Amino acid sequence: MALRMRLTAITLDCADPRALAAFYEQATGFAPHPGSDGDFAGLTREDGLFIGFQRVAGYRAPQWPGQDPPQQSHFDFAVEDLDEAEAVLLELGAGKPEYRPGGDRWRVFTDPAGHPFCLCLR
Repeated sequence: MALRMRLTAITLDCADPRALAAFYEQATGFAPHPGSDGDFAGLTREDGLFIGFQRVAGYRAPQWPGQDPPQQSHFDFAVEDLDEAEAVLLELGAGKPEYRPGGDRWRVFTDPAGHPFCLCLR
């Protein structure tokens, strides 16, 4: 029998939780979580999905596509228009790595803390 689990939260390590939460708040429209403090910040989607950002001393950003340090985790976001979404995310502070293998189907970016994430056509 398979265990049925419902994903309720994703937490990313970073150096500045508030700054990273602000980036993802603007990018996703998720609401700030009221329990955020200096070492932890969070965002909540209407259906309850929670994204947390926790301060880690000596945080080292992942290197894409290299693996030292490894990418650790990444998000995939579905969008209607890759070019439009890319322009908005770059304005918000996303990075655009040189290695971007997705072509016209998906694109790799990095958030301000260095975590890779992808935009995929809806």
